[in-house]
Amino acid sequence: MSEAEKKCKCAGGEMVEGKCVMPEVTFAAFVMSLNTSALFLLGELADPETGAKKQDLVLAKHTIDTLNVLKEKTKGNLTQDEDNMLGKFLYDLQMRYVKAKS
Repeated sequence: MSEAEKKCKCAGGEMVEGKCVMPEVTFAAFVMSLNTSALFLLGELADPETGAKKQDLVLAKHTIDTLNVLKEKTKGNLTQDEDNMLGKFLYDLQMRYVKAKS
């Protein structure tokens, strides 16, 4: 089976014994997923199937707001690394959003 055939249609999964197995769910992976979604919605990342970049600033803002809620609701419950990662992603996304709006 080729490397391409081992990958399944679900993003990030791999075929194991004929079944699509997703990677372990972690806080970091969840935050990175939201970050990637926001970057895509800001038009920073191309659609992997079409290669086209599109912006949806309403959904991008919603995703950034979701990360803000997550930061507030998890305050005091994150490791230093998780808190730093979330803070850096939020700052970066907020700056990109402001740039995209202007």
